[in-house]
Amino acid sequence: MAGLDLPTSGSVTLLGSDITKLDEDKRAQIRGKDVGFVFQSFHLMPRLTALDNVMLPLEISGDRYAMDKAQEALEQVGLSKRSKHFATQLSGGEKQRVAIARSIVNKPKILFADEPTGNLDIKSSGSITDLLFSLKELINTTLVLVTHDLSLAEKCDEVFELSEGQLL
Repeated sequence: MAGLDLPTSGSVTLLGSDITKLDEDKRAQIRGKDVGFVFQSFHLMPRLTALDNVMLPLEISGDRYAMDKAQEALEQVGLSKRSKHFATQLSGGEKQRVAIARSIVNKPKILFADEPTGNLDIKSSGSITDLLFSLKELINTTLVLVTHDLSLAEKCDEVFELSEGQLL
């Protein structure tokens, strides 16, 4: 859906662009500007602080306000006091909060979350779920959530079920 992989047939339209007709650089531009990603396995850089991890996409794009925006995003996810800690010093729930802060720092139009609570304990899972849905409203974004957790799916406005590659 986000153009990380291309379909074997058909097309994918994302934010008005047929991304199957775009080269990887153009797809990356759309993702960098308008799309956020939250993955199950966090994808943080272990040798960077929480703040540096959140700043990374902004620095790549040359945003001169990268630090201010990253600090604001960490505040939104409740981790401003852990901004100088390295990823290896954070709990699983904190790592996921940093990953979420990184995904929303550009205020994306669409936020894709792939099993965002899959690696978390029940308490952390609940707080991450609440955080995702509150941030969805706060930054006025569309949340596309992939999950096997039916209780999490029930919180969504629409639910689509896939089985063996087929939409049910």
